[in-house]
Amino acid sequence: MSSRQQLERILEIDRQIRALRYPNARSLAQELEVSERTIYQDRQFLVDRLGAPLAYDRKRGGWYYTDPNWALPSVLVTEGELLAFFLSVEIAKRYLGTAFEGPLRSAVEKITAGLKGQVEVSLKELQECYIFAPPSVVAVKEELLLDLYRAIQQCRQVKIRYFTASRGCWQVRVVEPYHLYNLRGDWYLIAFDHLRGKMRIFHAGRIDQWEVLPQVFTRDSRFSVDEWMAQAFVAERGEEPVEVVIKFDPYQARYIRERRWHSTQEIEELPDGGLILRFVTGGLDEVKRWVMGYGSHAEVLAPASLRRAIKEEIEQMVEIYR
Repeated sequence: MSSRQQLERILEIDRQIRALRYPNARSLAQELEVSERTIYQDRQFLVDRLGAPLAYDRKRGGWYYTDPNWALPSVLVTEGELLAFFLSVEIAKRYLGTAFEGPLRSAVEKITAGLKGQVEVSLKELQECYIFAPPSVVAVKEELLLDLYRAIQQCRQVKIRYFTASRGCWQVRVVEPYHLYNLRGDWYLIAFDHLRGKMRIFHAGRIDQWEVLPQVFTRDSRFSVDEWMAQAFVAERGEEPVEVVIKFDPYQARYIRERRWHSTQEIEELPDGGLILRFVTGGLDEVKRWVMGYGSHAEVLAPASLRRAIKEEIEQMVEIYR
């Protein structure tokens, strides 16, 4: 189908026919504010592409279905929407993991099976026109994501065996799952942790064993994932949020100002073409790693603890390369 407008007209023609209004090209053209030629093209699409048993009743002066049991395809989409869906399949395969390729391709087959006529957009053709670079992600079992999704829906507690990377050890925890969060292909679970007595972020790739428990929990209606994650930087939330102030030189500033790095960020332009970036977060370890990736083009001005941590890291690096 050529456009969203045509789809809407097709649906309206079908609705009027089923309501026994016996629409015709003239009445529809006036009502939909298009030309009669456009309506005839829509009628041809119904007959040729969708197989509609459309006929003209001379006595009533309009169209009707010779088979009242005929129905529009269960899925009726535009070619552009099909293209968008196929693209989403390729992107999802890379960002959600190859374990989802089977279910995604099954969804494609169900959509194409519901369409009358040939679908002229294929994944093979798209792959010749587009390139999607897969991110470097930690593998996550498809069954884990599905179980966590169901546990979130049903408000069920989950027992997990989790590897805490910062401590280098495995721990068994019971959590109340609230949200699944995907960042650059990596999956994170936002959940209330019984061990810590607070909301925490868990990397799903570090969960090797899990069990959805029969115990249910009551979600805190006051909890807002958007407000909670607003204190984070990337996927690390840390503890108490503080203001971070970073100065970028003119070279790096041209790349910094074109992106939004944090929901609270403010940019102060400097006379020499550089800039100062300010935002509020508790994820200082993640900020430290991020800033150091810019080398001498970035300087942390605040907080003092972050500036000191980066200074110590640089001194250790100097010793290594000395």
